[in-house]
Amino acid sequence: MTQAAIIDGKAFAARLRETIAAEVAGLKAEHGLTPGLAVVLVGEDPASQVYVRSKGEQTLEAGMHSETHRLPAETSQAELLALVERLNSDPAVHGVLVQFPVPDHISQAAVVAAISPDKDVDGLTVANAGRLASGLPALTPCTPTGCMMLLRDQLGDLSGKRAVVVGRSNLMGKPMAQLLLAADCTVTIAHSRTKDLPAVVREADIVVAAVGRPQMVKADWVKPGAVVIDVGINRIPKDDGKTRLVGDVAFDEVKDVASAITPVPGGVGPMTIACLLANTVLAAKRLNGIGE
Repeated sequence: MTQAAIIDGKAFAARLRETIAAEVAGLKAEHGLTPGLAVVLVGEDPASQVYVRSKGEQTLEAGMHSETHRLPAETSQAELLALVERLNSDPAVHGVLVQFPVPDHISQAAVVAAISPDKDVDGLTVANAGRLASGLPALTPCTPTGCMMLLRDQLGDLSGKRAVVVGRSNLMGKPMAQLLLAADCTVTIAHSRTKDLPAVVREADIVVAAVGRPQMVKADWVKPGAVVIDVGINRIPKDDGKTRLVGDVAFDEVKDVASAITPVPGGVGPMTIACLLANTVLAAKRLNGIGE
């Protein structure tokens, strides 16, 4: 049996960032506009620090304005919301992102609600979620947006495809389903309470796995020839006592069944920051009345 094509998200993201950098250069030259992204980090979560540093570096590499606001873990919710409000009002900032998780004493919902929908480059506000669900122009969450780019690059027209999204989070599962619906797919959202989950997944031409359970999706869950997008990032122990990253899909066995599959790492992950930059440019253009 022919092995699946490996979808190279790292290479795709690099091309996307080049396109974004060229667009930023054009906005500067033609409109005197430099898209700006402000990222807020509360506390010392190690993974969050890595993400925030990478976001800042890639924003600058694209020629954009970058701000990183690092706040101590004991920062109050009121102080954080006041900073968000200042960033909402700052004309040099077109995208506002608060890195989650935040400390337990801060309400994530309150933080999301405080971000201006026009600058909500994570696509998490009720306004943007509602616009997406209604088929209106919206800032959409970065990871689902990146998944859609990879799917279209692999399959072209998605119309009529049966898609199963495993996971129902506000950040990934729900917006992924909405984007697939907008592309005229027939969509099922599956989750931990789904009865006979393997049988549901087996119906899909497109499988998007986003549940946070390492290597859960097995080869016998996947219809031969399906395209598999693995959003999971899980760290598991190796025999030498170290750890390695794996996805929510059992890659080594599923690649013998699928027609195409994203690896972990190097698949969906690199697309997320590239799409964050794209959202920031889009927000900057809309805020300044520049046609898309």
